[in-house]
Amino acid sequence: MAQDVVGSIPTIRPKNASQPQQPAALVNPKVEQSSGIPVYVGCSGWAYPTWKPKFYPPQVSSKKFLEFYSTRLNTVEVNYTFRSLPTPAIIDAWLAQTGPAFRFSFKAPQRITHIKRLKDCSEALSEFAEAIRPVIRAKRIGLVLFQLPPNMKADHNRLTAFLRDAKKLKLRMAFEFRHPSWFDAATYRILERNKAALCVAESDDLETPDITTAPFTCYRLRKSKYSKPRLAALADHLAKQSEHGDVFAYFKHEDDPTGALRATTVLRRLQERIA
Repeated sequence: MAQDVVGSIPTIRPKNASQPQQPAALVNPKVEQSSGIPVYVGCSGWAYPTWKPKFYPPQVSSKKFLEFYSTRLNTVEVNYTFRSLPTPAIIDAWLAQTGPAFRFSFKAPQRITHIKRLKDCSEALSEFAEAIRPVIRAKRIGLVLFQLPPNMKADHNRLTAFLRDAKKLKLRMAFEFRHPSWFDAATYRILERNKAALCVAESDDLETPDITTAPFTCYRLRKSKYSKPRLAALADHLAKQSEHGDVFAYFKHEDDPTGALRATTVLRRLQERIA
């Protein structure tokens, strides 16, 4: 099993295709220069040798994965930060391998979301913000995702208090609620007051209402199957959403490159809209 360098372990193990294929020219290799529409599409990871040869060419070394990835997609959700804070050297390497239009989003540390569960998090928030400071200074930050545990029920007072502290960091924040009790008008009002996004997450088990609460939007696309018409409709929807601000969309990462290939399909359609 491949361990993703950005700290995510796959939960599904699709079988490898029986007939390996060479990677096609999935999207414009100069994707970063094609930013006429503020939509950022990627995966929640990149460091998978098993993405060869369908996504990464056979000759590309693992040290060059992110560099190549950034020629095909224009953002990544870094899950490494869920368990560990990156060192300045790690951050500098990531920035060096990607161009100025590439955006890094980060998953908030589990210390905040799963251990403290949004309570008394000032110190943890400050440490996290300091760790990703180089990305912020470089103006390469996308958003920060706060993914709450599935068993964490709605607590509007706690969310309000947390956002009171967190908004001082002046980061774009998105919240992925995985207990259905959060999906109510009170939650949406709290997010809207604090310009925080409701992360629109879809999987085979749960779907979040597609409600905009911030001047940007966040999508996490985790279903096991996406048809070609569905991917085309999704690209059109993301383009429509971009009329109201930046859009960030992340497909699931696995040992198999399916998510990365889906992301390139969506980004290619978006590029065709502005060609």
